Amino acid sequence: MDMQPNKPVSVPPGGFVNPAYPPGYTGNQAAYGYPQYAPGTFGGAPGQANYVFQGYPVGTPYAPGVPPVQNQPVAPGGAPWMPAPPPPLNCPPGLEYLSQIDQILIHQQIELLEIITGFETNNKYEIKNALGQRVYFAAEENDCCTRNCCGPSRPFTIKIIDNIGQEVITLQRPLRCSSCCCPCCLQELEVQAPPGTPVGYITQDWDPCVPKFTIQNEKRMEVLKITGPCIVCSCCEDINFEVKSNENVVGRISKQWTGFVREAFTDADNFGIQFPMDLDVKMKAVMIGACFLIDFMFFEQTGNKNQRAGVWQ
Repeated sequence: MDMQPNKPVSVPPGGFVNPAYPPGYTGNQAAYGYPQYAPGTFGGAPGQANYVFQGYPVGTPYAPGVPPVQNQPVAPGGAPWMPAPPPPLNCPPGLEYLSQIDQILIHQQIELLEIITGFETNNKYEIKNALGQRVYFAAEENDCCTRNCCGPSRPFTIKIIDNIGQEVITLQRPLRCSSCCCPCCLQELEVQAPPGTPVGYITQDWDPCVPKFTIQNEKRMEVLKITGPCIVCSCCEDINFEVKSNENVVGRISKQWTGFVREAFTDADNFGIQFPMDLDVKMKAVMIGACFLIDFMFFEQTGNKNQRAGVWQ
């Protein structure tokens, strides 16, 4: 039997093409080595949760056939901005970034003035994807009196901007009761995208034991549920708030452990948000708002006060 030497394989400009698709097909393909999930499975079998998210190498495009973006703009902190993907249909401007990701990292910036003086300052956050690329930048807008008199229960407006400085999401939290003893005036947060157009709400549900929230769409219809632990504090481990749909876990908001020094002397927290890739971008934006509400309710220390350990404290 004649043996022919291996012929070099030519790689097309867009990468390898999956032979399972007909020639000329330009639809939703996945290159070899990349996971391809059915909608709603969340990386596992239907009805089962799977929190193992596949990390893509640095420089890998998010869409097949798209070359890596070179010379990306660099944020002031040194992290590159995530390149803007093509916007899906009926997508509010600025939320197209969320259509390509199933995991978000939120890093609160450390404020030296707050550490030295003890006076509460406006919170600032970096919102990144799994590659460490900055997706958004968030900043609280509040006056000094409100921040230091109302503490973690303060009303606030948080503006979220994209890489060109355009405000794409606005979060508004009214002044509400912080105790579960008053079920008629529990916490709530409104999410607007673009600013002035509500796309969803996060409302606290009354429960005597565990933190519970409901994610609603713009019509105030229930979409998802969030349930936290009975004791909202821990040492050397993350604190997880499960996101559920019809009693099935489909995502998670995690307050990440940042070390003894940072936990003891600052209120700068790190969070991770996981959600299905095919979740509506509006609901992904509302989940970002839910993360900020949870941060203020349970992890926003002021002065020498300890964080809340649950719904009763």
